[in-house]
Amino acid sequence: MKRKYEAETSTSDGESQPFKKAHLSSTHTLGIHSHFHPALFEPKTLTTYQAAYQDSHPYRHGVIPALISDALLRSVRTEILTHISFTPKETDIYKIQQSGDLANLDGLDSAQLADLPSLVTLRDALYSAEFRAFLEDVTGAGKLSGKKTDMAINIYTPGSYLLCHDDVIGTRRVSYILYLTDPDEPWQAEWGGGLRLYATERKRNKRGEEVKVPLPEHVKVIPPTWGQLSFFAVQPGESFHDVEEVYHPPIGRPEEEKKRVRMAISGWYHIPQEGEDGYEEGLEQRLAERSSLSQLQGEEADEFDEPQPQFLRFDQLDKNHAKQDLEPDQAETADDDLTLLTEADLNLLLQYISPSYLTPEMTEQLASSFGDNSFLQLDRFLCDRFAGWLREFVSQHENPSLDANTSENKCSEWRTARPPHKHRFSFNQPTIKKPGSSFTNDPSCEDLPLTGLMTHLFPSIAFRKWLSIITGLTIDGDASFDILARRFSRGEDYALASAYKGENPRLEFSLGCTVSGKWQTGEAYDDDGHVNGNGPSAQANVVASSANGKTINGTQDEKRDAANRIEVGGEEIYMAGDDDDSSFASVKDGASPAIKEASRKSDPAIYKHDDENDAILFTDPPAWNRFSIVLRDRGTLRFVKYISAAAEGDRWDIKGVVEAGEGGWDENEEGEEGEGEEHAHENDYITESDADQDNQGYSSTE
Repeated sequence: MKRKYEAETSTSDGESQPFKKAHLSSTHTLGIHSHFHPALFEPKTLTTYQAAYQDSHPYRHGVIPALISDALLRSVRTEILTHISFTPKETDIYKIQQSGDLANLDGLDSAQLADLPSLVTLRDALYSAEFRAFLEDVTGAGKLSGKKTDMAINIYTPGSYLLCHDDVIGTRRVSYILYLTDPDEPWQAEWGGGLRLYATERKRNKRGEEVKVPLPEHVKVIPPTWGQLSFFAVQPGESFHDVEEVYHPPIGRPEEEKKRVRMAISGWYHIPQEGEDGYEEGLEQRLAERSSLSQLQGEEADEFDEPQPQFLRFDQLDKNHAKQDLEPDQAETADDDLTLLTEADLNLLLQYISPSYLTPEMTEQLASSFGDNSFLQLDRFLCDRFAGWLREFVSQHENPSLDANTSENKCSEWRTARPPHKHRFSFNQPTIKKPGSSFTNDPSCEDLPLTGLMTHLFPSIAFRKWLSIITGLTIDGDASFDILARRFSRGEDYALASAYKGENPRLEFSLGCTVSGKWQTGEAYDDDGHVNGNGPSAQANVVASSANGKTINGTQDEKRDAANRIEVGGEEIYMAGDDDDSSFASVKDGASPAIKEASRKSDPAIYKHDDENDAILFTDPPAWNRFSIVLRDRGTLRFVKYISAAAEGDRWDIKGVVEAGEGGWDENEEGEEGEGEEHAHENDYITESDADQDNQGYSSTE
């Protein structure tokens, strides 16, 4: 659906024709004041709201409990429910239903306008000179345009949300939300849907420059209320806010689903346009420059992001640690052949990995599949003994929140990822004590299974050799490695889209450690956490899964059940970005910063709609004991969908990255000789499809 409202009518032969434009008469003849609360424009009221606005925190904002006359607002709500259609939209940052842009109501013909008289009246009242002057006096933000209107209707039903952002785009000056919730069924705060505001703190970066960094937790919630207007001046790097998820009602109370409909008209007031009072020639250009400067200053604050990458070259890993199970004569030659697993290598790998993935027949099959698809997904990856230990550990920590005061979490150092306009999740990152030393956590915690995987298996020479074999890529000692354990909690966590900017493609792998929930993949787990139907004979099917990362061995009944199940998010998604730098100046609304930067004809922010979207390259849903690996090319976007509070559990995983050395990737000899064909990885990276992409851009409106 295009952002601008393009109304059409049908002729007798069924073909659509555009409506003819009709001129709207001014509402001034009816008296603008009559459409607002009777006392709104009194001097005492203005003084009260000015004082409240100046004293508000965490940044200046205002709330008017009853802005518009109740009769007009009820009529507007009826017209919307009767005559306005909505399109579901889902991106990395929001999940909502939205109308077309109401600024284009003037483009409708008289027949259509006859159905929306109250909505037109409301629009004209909100952008009238009288009310704009009121907002200018309250906010002190400067003159506001009445010519450039910018508003739409959003509907948040259970499961809808809008994640953290600051609204800084183009010439916006003031943001607002006018709530149209059911006037006869008061909104309950526990239903969610609140406007949440984030505070910032000032820090000095390495250059000595002061930057603002948003705190990871919101500090104020403004619940929806019938007829209430919330507003604030748009401030780069400061006006961070989100919309809390509208929560699903408890199981067994389906009648509440219809009550939890958060409807609102929202949008922005812009700077005056040419010919309007307050117009400043060149101001739009200066604002664009300020926005660019703010973006650069935001990049200067990247050093305060958590977690920070901790790449370490493989040849810098502690050899005593990496080769602890090797005899001296074996250690000297362990690096010589990356295509051969020695007995010592197998002894180490068998402590963790299922034996079936270590046989020559299976590794050959994996290498062939990776060469064709540039990704693998392996179920029942860990051996039963270690998987049972890991499952017990995660299960014990699944229900209670991670408490920094517990001994387990003191040693594993779980922290919260920040800033919230990029990501939010709990993470455990192995630290490096000194250059050349191995990854390590507190020694007293080395028996924890997550720590064992991150500090013993994944950095080991044996695992690096196995990775080289199954990908056909030579992972030399000058390749670098990073590792991270993540927990995405239901009702809280996500990771917005980020683009990979490296010159050489890199390997990214994850081990799914999610122990609870059936999610939306159609998978069902047995009592041991195994995917039903995925025994040893079925494992080969997994590596030949389709391009969207979903396994092929699922029954039609399972797929139907998945379609009927509540979609709770939690998938990690790889999407095609745009490596054409010339398009970066065209910024899309309503997407995360990375997606704005990768703006293109097919807005990559929109990854779910009625049509097929070839922009999705790979999907890794929450899973138990599933190992996934992809070859990620420059410009590819990656994000983890927000996990609904309705999910049965949290997403747990271990995320690893392997980057090539200065010379880039080389294919190992075994891959070059296999059956007389080369694995042309340079053509198989996870990157943009050649298929035509014609999805239209779309903007969020809060």
